[in-house]
Amino acid sequence: MKSIVAKALFNSHSYAEYRKLVTDLLSEEKSTGNEQSESLTNYSKLNEARMNRLDKTIKISEETISKLQKLDHQYIWLVISEGWCGDAAQILPIINKMALASDKKIDLRIVLRDENDDLMQQYLTNGGKAIPKLIVICKEAGIVRADWGPRPKGAIDLIANYKKEFGVIDDKIKTDLQLWYLGDKGIAVQDELMQIMENIKYNRL
Repeated sequence: MKSIVAKALFNSHSYAEYRKLVTDLLSEEKSTGNEQSESLTNYSKLNEARMNRLDKTIKISEETISKLQKLDHQYIWLVISEGWCGDAAQILPIINKMALASDKKIDLRIVLRDENDDLMQQYLTNGGKAIPKLIVICKEAGIVRADWGPRPKGAIDLIANYKKEFGVIDDKIKTDLQLWYLGDKGIAVQDELMQIMENIKYNRL
């Protein structure tokens, strides 16, 4: 497992590099990932606009900033993502702002799911390759301490309840999900990630 994480980190991108990669591919009418289609490219275009907006508007709470800066150790947040993923587009700008606010306690790195299948296989959700997936790594020890994703609990419940009632994931629930993120303003992601960070028991190995 340690070698899989190390390999992924070696091939990882900063947030700025990830954004540029997606933008450059879109200039060629392409998306990230092994599969290429018009719909995936269109999703990527929509997500880029969404991330551009969130990069400007998302706010990290003072409480979260204080907790981030009081972390006792340094961590790497390794996120598995793809440019076409709607949840990633909503969540990555929040994670990036949290890392920037952490006073260098958190180093954010991003890898593409389809280029890192060995890693993705270690973090399946109900047997599926759901993303984004955030992996918390102790920087000093190089050991995975926790993981999170692909959505905050409120969004998970929204999807689960809709699927239970209607049996499908269709355009309506996708729209409802985006509206949920808009209303939440990044608070759930901040709260859940800080809960994880506060629960990590540091252990020198």
